[in-house]
Amino acid sequence: METSIPQTQQPVLLRVLAHFFSIVFHPLFIPAYTIAFLLSFHPTFFAGFSEYDKYKILLSTILNTVFFPAFAVLLMKGLRFISSIRLTNQQDRIGPYLAAMIFYFWAAWVFFKMEPVADKAIASFMAGVFLTSVAGLLANIYFKISMHAMGIGGLVGFFIIIMQTNTMLMTWPLSLALLIGGIVCTSRLILNDHHPRDIYAGLFAGLLCQVIAAAFIL
Repeated sequence: METSIPQTQQPVLLRVLAHFFSIVFHPLFIPAYTIAFLLSFHPTFFAGFSEYDKYKILLSTILNTVFFPAFAVLLMKGLRFISSIRLTNQQDRIGPYLAAMIFYFWAAWVFFKMEPVADKAIASFMAGVFLTSVAGLLANIYFKISMHAMGIGGLVGFFIIIMQTNTMLMTWPLSLALLIGGIVCTSRLILNDHHPRDIYAGLFAGLLCQVIAAAFIL
């Protein structure tokens, strides 16, 4: 059951920055950011793809993981299935989780069937994102697990998996992901949107789902 979150008053500038980072690193954007990073910096995952093919991949990712889930949330709000697009309570999150599961599953399927074949790690990542949405829906029955933390946990988990494949030096990307994760999770606490347990559970769920997907696919 959802419990009240203690309200602490923070300086206005700190709250503005917390809102900024919460929006820029919203969980809807994390898969697109990750694919954009791989398209730009990974030396082998998209070897053999033309620049045009890379743009198509990024556009497809944005449509399936950002545009369609966001549109579904706006539609639910317009039909009054949810009370706020900010998804401030557990009840509001059920429909968006279900919609995200559908689109993330399709995105994973697209990467599995991609021609020319991209590295299986990409399909593993999107499968992990799908599993994370499933975990979020199940956890949502009991408490308001942090979607932001799940996104960051998945990003860190996937970067660790890439590091284990020895296909790219991951020192700076992983360090940057950890820094962003700390900022975003702290921002969620500053805004009084979550208990610390919601943050820790989200980080663990996101990381674990990436590990599970990699164990079965890679």
